Amino acid sequence: MSKRVLLVDDSATVRQQLRQALIPAGFEIVEAVDGEEGLEHLLHTSDLSMAICDVNMPRMDGIEMVQRAYHAGIRVPILMLTTEGQPSLIRKAKEVGAKGWIVKPFQPDLLVKAVHKLAL
Repeated sequence: MSKRVLLVDDSATVRQQLRQALIPAGFEIVEAVDGEEGLEHLLHTSDLSMAICDVNMPRMDGIEMVQRAYHAGIRVPILMLTTEGQPSLIRKAKEVGAKGWIVKPFQPDLLVKAVHKLAL
């Protein structure tokens, strides 16, 4: 059975790039366009192995999504994938429960390695 990964990004192009990297590596994909939709998937999709989440999105940003998910008891590993690289943001994301941080543009092979390492 393949592992299911939630992709949370408001950019359809980024979600497509993630699909192109992860599907050939054997992962199933679930998508969300912002933090609110991502949080709903985290709360109501029982078979997620992990999530990959952008930081800057409309309605709810990625750090708030991580914080709310972990506050609700969700322990699915969440990897942040963003153009942001400020140490203070990285520290804040890890404080609220993010398991890793990759800066865009990403290298597909390194992303797949990270997903294999983190996915439950």
